Amino acid sequence: MNEINKTYPNWIAVDWGTSNLRYWVMSNNKVLHTDQIPLGTMHLGKNDYEDTLITQLSSFLAPTKKIAVLICGMAGSRQGWKEAPYLDVPSKPPEIKDAINVKCKDPRISVKIIPGLKQVIPADIMRGEETQIMGILNKNKDFDGVICLSGTHTKWVRVSAGEVVSFQTFMTGELFALLSQNSVLKYSVSKSGWDKNQFQDAVKEIMSDNKLLGSKLFNLRAESIIQDFPALESRSRLSGYLIGLELSGSRPYWLGEKVIIVGEDEISEAYEQALRLQGVDTERYLNKEVSLDGLKAIYNLEAEFI
Repeated sequence: MNEINKTYPNWIAVDWGTSNLRYWVMSNNKVLHTDQIPLGTMHLGKNDYEDTLITQLSSFLAPTKKIAVLICGMAGSRQGWKEAPYLDVPSKPPEIKDAINVKCKDPRISVKIIPGLKQVIPADIMRGEETQIMGILNKNKDFDGVICLSGTHTKWVRVSAGEVVSFQTFMTGELFALLSQNSVLKYSVSKSGWDKNQFQDAVKEIMSDNKLLGSKLFNLRAESIIQDFPALESRSRLSGYLIGLELSGSRPYWLGEKVIIVGEDEISEAYEQALRLQGVDTERYLNKEVSLDGLKAIYNLEAEFI
């Protein structure tokens, strides 16, 4: 496109996680371009962030106009680009006034990073999920209830009167990855696939009595050797045991509530199945969609960004 006729965005939304960088090039509330690349914070040093961002966005930046860049996620962690100190709950999701400014070498960008939320007792933290919560609240006005942010570290969040009242994190996804990839179970569990019946049976089994979880996990290994139990079914049972254990611990959040589930399709569907076994009404949203909705809501709250 001819530079004279080229339409430049007026802001850029960024979700900078541990594993990936996801961004949306925006013209007001319209997405002009989006992409995700495997350059999360675990792959970067403090001096790499601006160069990484400019490399991805250079073709969208106007030569003489400063463009707003609003970032959520781990870029604001202590090990990230610049630390954005946590807000204490109970708290509304962060707004622009809570974001920190990042001094950049490139004069074409004005960068702000949104802070996460922290809970002192019991100790807990979140970064990135607070923006998803803002996205959910933007979609569901006057929402009071529970949000399950499913993923590597699943978070159960209680929201009331527009504020995050409390939350609890479970390392279920990380435990599944460690057990399926780095324990003896890696020889018995498939890398993909799903058996709904095996998953649901495992959820019911562990929620009725979880004292023998450690033994039941090794049963998966033994059954694969003695009975040639299919690896796909073992994977489904492993997931069911771990999610069922989590539901046992998070019962005060979901019991008697409708739960909004946020996550990628596969994992959020698993949580939906497990919750519906308990008679819980659910609604699902994709995490990338509510992240963008949250970033848009935060950006639109402020008339003057730069």
